[in-house]
Amino acid sequence: MRKIVHDFKLIQAGMMLAALSISSCNSSGSNSPDEGTTAQAEESVPAEEEGFVQLFDGETLDGWKGDTAYWRIEDGHLVGQVTPDKLLKRNTFLIWEGGQPADFELKGEFRITEDGNTGINYRSTELDTIPFALRGYQADIDGKIRYTGQNYEERGRTTLAYRGEQVTVNPQDNPEGPLSDNIKNNAWLGRTVTGSLGEPDSLKTLIKSEDWNDFHLVVKGNRLQHYVNGVLMSDVTDNDTINRKMEGALGVQVHVGPPMKVEYRNMRLKEL
Repeated sequence: MRKIVHDFKLIQAGMMLAALSISSCNSSGSNSPDEGTTAQAEESVPAEEEGFVQLFDGETLDGWKGDTAYWRIEDGHLVGQVTPDKLLKRNTFLIWEGGQPADFELKGEFRITEDGNTGINYRSTELDTIPFALRGYQADIDGKIRYTGQNYEERGRTTLAYRGEQVTVNPQDNPEGPLSDNIKNNAWLGRTVTGSLGEPDSLKTLIKSEDWNDFHLVVKGNRLQHYVNGVLMSDVTDNDTINRKMEGALGVQVHVGPPMKVEYRNMRLKEL
């Protein structure tokens, strides 16, 4: 009888060891480093953010060039500021040195003081004769929300689309003549409004004054779309093969005028 009890205890011990071994294997398998890393990566990058890269590190101006009398990093934000003792004689840009994007999406946030005037230039050309100056398409932004969301071509064809407009820019009738022949009241004459995205004043109410706003530029081929706070504000199809640009520099602007401050953060780019 004593031997039977002894053998039974040995069998129980063996079963417990086997159970512990199986439990250990299952636990180890569920914590596989590869599976955990993959799951964590999938959770940390939403599908709509895949492919985007940050354009500044939040600490330095590395990768950008401009006049540091007007540009700096503050509280992790990219800041452009005009002060009473350093008023501008001409618009100046902070220019990204990372490439000449063609088709892309650009996202980020901006905040600007009431008297401020700025913009995000893209597919632009850097001027040789003026330091830190760009010519090209601009997603216009201003503190009084007169122009925010429109498409303006800096040092070029001027206004291509006001806020709320879907526009086709036509081929230039007289490619030999100066651009000024086709500009009236600071707008390009060779443009046709083909649709409405909403009333300009109604769209204006969706843009926050002196607070953070999201921007999203979608630039593909000859179509240029400017979104603010998730709403399409202007939509340009540029058929002017003489004057349009299909790639070029990115930059952010501080504009001639009264003292102002603009801040950008979380700027990220996805080339298409």
